[in-house]
Amino acid sequence: MEKTVTEAILYRRSVRVFKSDAEIDTERVKKCIENAVLAPTSSNLQLWEFYHITDVETLKKLTVACLGQNAAKTAKQLVVVVVRKDLFKKRARANIEFLKQQYGNKPKETYSKREKFALAYYQRLIPFIYTDFLGILGWIKYAAFFIAGLFKPLYREVRSSDLRVVAHKSAGLAAQNFMLSMAAINYDTCPMEGSDTWRVKSILGLPFSAEINMVIGCGVRDDKGIYTKRFRVPFEEVYKKI
Repeated sequence: MEKTVTEAILYRRSVRVFKSDAEIDTERVKKCIENAVLAPTSSNLQLWEFYHITDVETLKKLTVACLGQNAAKTAKQLVVVVVRKDLFKKRARANIEFLKQQYGNKPKETYSKREKFALAYYQRLIPFIYTDFLGILGWIKYAAFFIAGLFKPLYREVRSSDLRVVAHKSAGLAAQNFMLSMAAINYDTCPMEGSDTWRVKSILGLPFSAEINMVIGCGVRDDKGIYTKRFRVPFEEVYKKI
């Protein structure tokens, strides 16, 4: 029986050592990745990819790239969450085609104001926001938006560095979906930021423009897999009611 959401959250820990004699089912892990892609994502662009590693030799190579961490060394499988900001044009086109299907592939002149706005968002605004050249266009847009923002509320995250943050936030939300889904079926995970991301990309055959969000070790927790009790700063320090 799967855990409730709260039970899964309480159960999930960053497990550093996995049992060597406890295998995990590849299809169940894949199902958890299917849950991952249901996470909210900025502008529904879904600028992510998930590499599910089960091949023994690839696991060994990635363990080295993950700096030999026990969470990688003892993992039965790995999931690499990859940010693909470079795919924004392809993902925008996919959204456009989806919207047209939802509208019934009717003539453009019959679109409602809301439908026209949604299509224009992906046809014009997304390319305008995401297109850049050596960071120069981003700074020009940032300056223009800053000036315009003096007179009215305005979206300001238009630099390449801003959009990288946006894409990684979406990928992080998806990763959490995955880890909670794993926890719900009594599988364990450990998100690892400590890795040689260039080597990880090389092992996976990723292009230069791809970025590693995190590598997630997967398995069943060993008795010594959790190093300490969970520590969180007092809730009162982070909870601000206004």
